[in-house]
Amino acid sequence: MPTTHATAHAKAGMIARLNHPDYDRWATQVRNTGGCRQPIHLRGKVDHYDQATGQLLHRYTTRHEPDGILRLPCKTRRASRCPSCAETYRADTYQLIRAGLIGGKGVPTTVTSHPTLFVTLTAPSFGTVHACREKNGKTLPCHARRNAPTCPHGRATTCTTRHSKDDPRIGEPLCPDCYDYTGSVLFNALAPLLWKRFADAVRRHLAKHGGLPLSELRHHLTLSFAKVAEYQRRGVVHFHAVIRLDSSDGPAFPPPAWVTADALTHAVQHAAKVVTATATATAPAYEDEPERALRWGDQLDVRRITLDGDLTEQAVAGYIAKYATKAAECVGTLDRRVNPLDNLDAFNLRDHARRLIATCMRLGALPELAGLRLADWAHMLGFRGHFSTRSRRYSTTLGELRAVRERFVHTEEVAHGRLPLFDEDTILVISEWEYVGKGYSVGDALLATAITGGGQ
Repeated sequence: MPTTHATAHAKAGMIARLNHPDYDRWATQVRNTGGCRQPIHLRGKVDHYDQATGQLLHRYTTRHEPDGILRLPCKTRRASRCPSCAETYRADTYQLIRAGLIGGKGVPTTVTSHPTLFVTLTAPSFGTVHACREKNGKTLPCHARRNAPTCPHGRATTCTTRHSKDDPRIGEPLCPDCYDYTGSVLFNALAPLLWKRFADAVRRHLAKHGGLPLSELRHHLTLSFAKVAEYQRRGVVHFHAVIRLDSSDGPAFPPPAWVTADALTHAVQHAAKVVTATATATAPAYEDEPERALRWGDQLDVRRITLDGDLTEQAVAGYIAKYATKAAECVGTLDRRVNPLDNLDAFNLRDHARRLIATCMRLGALPELAGLRLADWAHMLGFRGHFSTRSRRYSTTLGELRAVRERFVHTEEVAHGRLPLFDEDTILVISEWEYVGKGYSVGDALLATAITGGGQ
């Protein structure tokens, strides 16, 4: 049987790897990736030359490594692809967010006195969906309605089921034919533009509050933020954001006294109501509405961040970092790009996710929506923005955090004699690398899991 053959092949691969003379070095490479599920394979060398004499001082080459390659972590942020690398990304995001709230990583501790809010911007309704409703710790019926009429497609508009949080029906419409799939996809596609216009509207409102023209606002204060996108089970994104006000000179100085946390709150509430983004949506369901104006949903959560209480800097940083490693997997979509020629019925998709992907493909074929690249982002249900973003002055960067970690590792390698100590000002480093693949064979994957404990 194929399964027996595959198992036998995996066992043979494990035995061959275990008995190979370079197994210890291979196991060391596996540990150095931190348990990465899909390590990157590189082939090449690094030469260190004395700039004055041209003498070769040190050479590292993958020629003597197991399989002739060097394995490096993939560094993906997606927990669905590699939990180990995603955990590193989550931890870095946590440090980035927290530094912008209490200081550290190059940010002064005085930022704790600056007006700072935790804001959640949601999507509007595109149709009634199954939901888990709770009140005072008690689970309520989904949509209990007396004498509820049927929809135009003959389906009941009520649901008395008390859904648990892990019920797969949560987020799926009571009537898929009534659900506004076009609006859902276009909202995801325009969400990054809505955020930009929201931030601009906050600045305009603050300028008006201070009696300043918008062009002068940047000479008085800076709007700093960090945000992350989260998918709701119904397949639309909403944003969680930390918004902080600084002086125009940066986070080392507070903003003017006239701009308070209350003023920032009013600006956020105003901006969330007024901004829109328009897309042409030629579709049978919108023959009378060729242009659609998308806006934020009515649910807006604005709270102050405190050093004690329910909403501390640790809670906010942990909450944002958690969603920085997730994508649309909660909706049941695919974790890879979809080819327009793919038969969606061949994939193990729930009907709701399949309809969202099909809508992306259909709208992506329209010339007037070509700029949204909906077909390219069908696996993300139309969303094409960055999941985790920050303004320039909010705090440190992920690149800087990685650089610090790499310098630490390099120092440890030198201290233990695994790398020579050179004067960087007099040494010329020449690197030659070639990408040759990624991942493990089935047998190697089983061994790697045993070595790293699953990469968790």
